[in-house]
Amino acid sequence: MQKLKKNDQVIVLIGKDKGKQGKIIQIIGENKVLIEGINRVKKHQKGNPNAGVQGGIIDKDMPINISNVALYNPETKKADKVGFKFLDDGKKVRYFKSTNEVIDA
Repeated sequence: MQKLKKNDQVIVLIGKDKGKQGKIIQIIGENKVLIEGINRVKKHQKGNPNAGVQGGIIDKDMPINISNVALYNPETKKADKVGFKFLDDGKKVRYFKSTNEVIDA
């Protein structure tokens, strides 16, 4: 079980987008994540009339290292560490370490 999952609300800790929040779109490999609206770059794209792709300068979200983001805790409105514990029925869940609140029940 991973500490961060798709559709989690995260906050950026380091880099040009420090302090910004976004939702995880995709997890790439073990150590990269793609976050909506974070680490946005301009890419020069060549057009292809056969595929119907128009050329020009497009905005694109680039991956960011998973160590540079933390899960956002809406209760404390800050970044929070994530831990694992087992419920009484034996189900493994994630929880916020500061408040002991279960993230996904």
